[in-house]
Amino acid sequence: MSEGGDVHLLIVDDDERIRGLLQKFLMRNGFLVTAARDGAQARRLLGGLEFDLIVLDVMMPGEDGISLTRSLRAKMSTPILLLTARGETGNRIEGLEAGADDYLAKPFEPKELLLRINAILRRVPVAKAAEVGPKVLHLGPVRYEMERGELWRGAEQIRLTATEAALMRIFAVKPGEAVSREQLVADLGRDDGQATARAVDVQITRLRRKIEADSKQPRYLQTVRGAGYMLAPD
Repeated sequence: MSEGGDVHLLIVDDDERIRGLLQKFLMRNGFLVTAARDGAQARRLLGGLEFDLIVLDVMMPGEDGISLTRSLRAKMSTPILLLTARGETGNRIEGLEAGADDYLAKPFEPKELLLRINAILRRVPVAKAAEVGPKVLHLGPVRYEMERGELWRGAEQIRLTATEAALMRIFAVKPGEAVSREQLVADLGRDDGQATARAVDVQITRLRRKIEADSKQPRYLQTVRGAGYMLAPD
């Protein structure tokens, strides 16, 4: 999927030079690219077009990238990659909590951006369910349909971001087995150390809010001391 010219990216950055550079570079790498200068223009474009991924600068005049992420997450699950100023760890964690799938600190090599985009896009397609084992996992009133990678509460589908959906797929293949944070970092295609283990914790917290009756005392997505996390269906 990553090299297809049918993958449509939205770049949102108020710096015209960066917008232009990224647009050229990503188009050369086979993507369709649309650019927006601010949150308002991004919203107009999103109202009329379907995008596969949004690259969003955090520091913008008007609506900043984090509040835009939070607001988009309420109605769509399109993957979001945030661009943050280097060293602003608070921004990154806040961005992940708002629903971003990953972040990249500026300044960055365009090649690194390409690797991150491809890593996120690889998480999006629904993985084939394991050949054996149940097709549906029950987590109290919530059920996870393995074939389609969907989470449901009764007749209502629970919206998952690409990263949350990828986590569910990883856990669902090994119900009752702990998966280490290192393994999760590797499976999600992240590779730059400490911040990313923290990023996985943030994504787990978000996922728990969608599954658990009380996310502070998780019953289904458990922490296994010293071993990682485990999905424990009914």
